[in-house]
Amino acid sequence: MTDYEIGSGELSLAVIKTIIEENKTIKLSALSIERIEKCRTYLDNKLSNHDGPIYGINTGFGSLQNVKVDSENLTQLQHNLLLSHACGTGMEVPKPIVKLMLLLKIQSLSYGHSAVALTTVQRLVDFYNHNILPVIYTQGSLGASGDLAPLAHLALPLIGEGEVWYNDQRITATELNQNLGWQALTLQSKEGLALINGTQFMSAYGTFCLLKAQKLAAWADVVAAISVDAFDCRIDPFLDLSHLIRPHQGQITTAANINTWLAGSELIKREGKQTQDPYSFRCVPQVHGASKDSINYIQSVFETEMNAVTDNPNVFPDEDLIISAGNFHGQPLALTLDFLCMALAELGSISERRTFQLISGSRGLPPFLVKNAGLNSGLMITQYTAASIASENKQLCTPASVDSIVSSNGQEDHVSMGANAATKCLRVCDNLERIIAIELLTACQALDLRRPEKSSPKIEQLVADYRKVVSFNEADRLLAKDIQASIEFIAKTSL
Repeated sequence: MTDYEIGSGELSLAVIKTIIEENKTIKLSALSIERIEKCRTYLDNKLSNHDGPIYGINTGFGSLQNVKVDSENLTQLQHNLLLSHACGTGMEVPKPIVKLMLLLKIQSLSYGHSAVALTTVQRLVDFYNHNILPVIYTQGSLGASGDLAPLAHLALPLIGEGEVWYNDQRITATELNQNLGWQALTLQSKEGLALINGTQFMSAYGTFCLLKAQKLAAWADVVAAISVDAFDCRIDPFLDLSHLIRPHQGQITTAANINTWLAGSELIKREGKQTQDPYSFRCVPQVHGASKDSINYIQSVFETEMNAVTDNPNVFPDEDLIISAGNFHGQPLALTLDFLCMALAELGSISERRTFQLISGSRGLPPFLVKNAGLNSGLMITQYTAASIASENKQLCTPASVDSIVSSNGQEDHVSMGANAATKCLRVCDNLERIIAIELLTACQALDLRRPEKSSPKIEQLVADYRKVVSFNEADRLLAKDIQASIEFIAKTSL
């Protein structure tokens, strides 16, 4: 297993996916080490020759910006900052997202504009490589002074405070240091602020959701293709000519995907089909394609952010400048996280409509896709479940980014609410997986009711694999187990 060198190149969604899938460890590149040390040395020299106030370095924070702090208290100032800002509450942040927060924070600090000590960044690298995951909570960030509360919880264990997950056990930072023979760090001037200013909570959630969104967008096409055949639809809406004269890339790609999955199908070639199919089948390229194009745009925003410096103030050794600005403001992420909610919710909305059509008792399929309907309710209530989840997603699409609330005595008077956008986006993402799983369950049941006619070789193979975990529904049974097995099948199966 090779290390990934922080600073050896830009992070991207593809690079992060490789790091995760190959369980790579990370290390700082020589260039990153040089930049970090140069910036720290510059700040130390600056403070020894400069007695004036520099925000967050020898002053208080937020509306306390005008309170000068004596040089002998600068270390205590940073220690107090982490303790006072660790005000998270609610549910715990999922562990994979915490690990992404570590990676993205290390990346941001590696550019040498944050004035952290090399020992601090290296300890974060050690956390990542040893799978030491600080306990962080989902609520507490306004997404505008950075993710202050979540990042304070991320940084607490560095100074021997807070809790972590290590070896599947939740322990205190003190116990961690005892187990590993480590000493808690003593933060120098500016370091605490560099650690808690930043957008890594929002960025980690967005990165996690985007990776899952890409997979689910592919699954949405596959399951739609099964539904198209199961519902005895026409191939016409997926022929390339119509899409080339309205050349949105996502639309073209989706139509090509459906064609590829249906290639060689007996069912798609059947005679006597209806002249047109419902929109939820006929407009798959247009609807799925629009979501794909949206995901691609959102990815570009997050890839910019994951390669950015987002703390404050920013330190520029070569220019002899320390600039207090607003790179921690999460507006670019808040807007796109809301956008991602909508793009994913629409994939779920059209999927639920196909499920509804499949159980409707039309086109030669029995009502609710079960033999002896009446005695058996079949898949009637699975569609209720999909409808419930699709409706919840619509409610979660109310944008967080248009909201704001004043904090810090009016100093922070416009905030992004990107953290709320991030946590609800994950809920939408997980909900989409459940809706697609229900369509998969439904479409495979309908397809089997078309026997002996077959779909394409690719679809038949996928359905055969699926039938190893969810069997054909002969009569009423506990469907919650089938839905859960379908969700797990999607999660574990690579297309």
